[in-house]
Amino acid sequence: MRSPKHHILIVDDEAIIRESLSMLFLSKGYKVSTAGDGFDALLQLRSITPDLITSDLNMPNMSGFEFLSVVRRRFSQIPVVAISGAYECAEAVPGGIIADGFYAKGQHHPETLLATVADLIRSSAARATAHQQQSAPVWIPRNGKDSNGVPFIVVTCTECLRSFPISVAGEGLPEVQETPCLFCPNTVRYIIDFSRSVASPTEKSPEGIGSPQQRAAAQG
Repeated sequence: MRSPKHHILIVDDEAIIRESLSMLFLSKGYKVSTAGDGFDALLQLRSITPDLITSDLNMPNMSGFEFLSVVRRRFSQIPVVAISGAYECAEAVPGGIIADGFYAKGQHHPETLLATVADLIRSSAARATAHQQQSAPVWIPRNGKDSNGVPFIVVTCTECLRSFPISVAGEGLPEVQETPCLFCPNTVRYIIDFSRSVASPTEKSPEGIGSPQQRAAAQG
């Protein structure tokens, strides 16, 4: 039996992955839209409201970490699946990832992804309530170094929207941190996104998705 015609937004900077996932979801009766990065996806979300979003984590312009955090804050009713070839399993994904499910490219059969998507869509109403009660941290890329050579980030308060710099002690595992806003009583929760400067393992096409030639090209 085909799934109801729910709408899925696929966000990935690799065209071969977007095409492969599109073919998979279309074959099961889903409606599909695609975006090449987080900025593209946010523009599309101004005019569409998908039932679910799948997103790569390591993308240029706006990483999937940052994009999924924005989705949780602004579109809390939409469940999301993080998809990446940089991590072998959900347990290996950094704890600050704001996602309802994870799919490792090349590690599982497509049926696993389809089952995850179907389950999240079925339970989306209940999850939306839980999402609204959670405070999603802001993913922030490093901005450079100050005049003394100390790395820093620029934090934007989620309440007053004013920005201020914070020094970075050093790189480490992504962890949720908190800092009081310099301009209002709000406490900003944030995670420093080192993904743009840390090389990730070669990503693979999801197993069984696309032709052998397409999967070989994606791995090359």
